[in-house]
Amino acid sequence: MAFSAAFAAYPDKPIRFVVPFAPGGGTDIIARTLGVEMSKDLGQPVIVDNKPGAGTLIGTDNVAKSAPDGYSVVVASFAHAINPALQPKLPYGSNKAFAPVILIGRGPNVLVVRPDSPYKSVADLVAAAKASPGKLTFASQGAGTSAHLAGEMFANLAKVKLSHIPYRGAGPALTDLLGGQVDMMFGTAAAVSNFVDSGKLRALGVTTAEPSPALKGVPAIAASVPGYVVESWYGLYVPAGTPAAVIERLNAAARKAARAPDFVRKIEHEGLVINAGPPTELDTYVRAEEERWARVIKENGIKAD
Repeated sequence: MAFSAAFAAYPDKPIRFVVPFAPGGGTDIIARTLGVEMSKDLGQPVIVDNKPGAGTLIGTDNVAKSAPDGYSVVVASFAHAINPALQPKLPYGSNKAFAPVILIGRGPNVLVVRPDSPYKSVADLVAAAKASPGKLTFASQGAGTSAHLAGEMFANLAKVKLSHIPYRGAGPALTDLLGGQVDMMFGTAAAVSNFVDSGKLRALGVTTAEPSPALKGVPAIAASVPGYVVESWYGLYVPAGTPAAVIERLNAAARKAARAPDFVRKIEHEGLVINAGPPTELDTYVRAEEERWARVIKENGIKAD
């Protein structure tokens, strides 16, 4: 009875959103924007806690080992579905360490270069990479992230060799891209859209099968590299064993927040297709992504750095 009564009052203190990346990237932006909206419904602050490193394993493991009480939530993305195949040993054992809360949405990555780059199209970039194998560099927010795998798949399908430069988050990666230390990045739309809009970066293509309505005039990379498709996504997980009533409360608040006019307006330039359904939607989607990328990783011999 005491246990039920305690969770009937949930939440009665701030909720922690763990983002397993450095501040400034797409996952961080989504987490902070969603958290502001959810706090209105939950009546408690949602605090973002950035814990980057080890291809998202540090932050993800932190939540896996937290109390299953609904006060520690990991904001998961592409790497969460990749790590079981990419990492030889997960510190939290397996994805059974988590319970799904909600799939917020899905969106494209964007291949971006500096505005002074000599590459004006995907075809230009492929030609340069073929002429100088391994010379061109691409940044990512860490090994096994969407930017990393997007670059590896691009190189594989375009039959070119690129050099991967991993960072501890999208923010540091973008800083070096803007500074000229790397040639390109397959960044999430959430992380790069403002730079594209302001003219600080040039978008060459999106990673979805078709062009994104949010990035007008930017072609799909698949038009130049047939079969190329990579999708970013954002979802919330809590530790396994979290009471169903708490998960339902979080899910309801997140569904409301993801469709709130303020949230939609703030992320409208990021190409995010809102899902915001029941917890089973996230579970089904991620299981399918795990299977798809496990095949790609095995077939191409991709290893974590």
